[in-house]
Amino acid sequence: MARDDRMDMGLTDDDVDRQERSFEEIEEQRPQIPPELDFIRDIPMRVSVELARTNILVKDLIRLSSNQVMEMDKLVGEPLEIFINDQLVARGEVVVINDKFGIRLTDIVSPLENTAQR
Repeated sequence: MARDDRMDMGLTDDDVDRQERSFEEIEEQRPQIPPELDFIRDIPMRVSVELARTNILVKDLIRLSSNQVMEMDKLVGEPLEIFINDQLVARGEVVVINDKFGIRLTDIVSPLENTAQR
């Protein structure tokens, strides 16, 4: 990843050095599923990560053009939200691994917190 790209993301060289690990290293650290729960491995889930949101009128949407900036509802450095099947399950931050983006989970959302946000 180019230095300018790192700076645009608010990352220092030290941040990237700490974050640059291979996916294989991460895979090795993942806990194993107990044999009695092995049947859940093939259940499909849709995972999405939300950077921010905004509301916009159709007339303003139509006026948008290339390279125009749209203001969002989050500040730089705020955590991203991770959804599984449209249900908020965690928050995290962007990491770079082998020039690919990834998400480091920083907070797992409790079911009570998730219910309170509805």
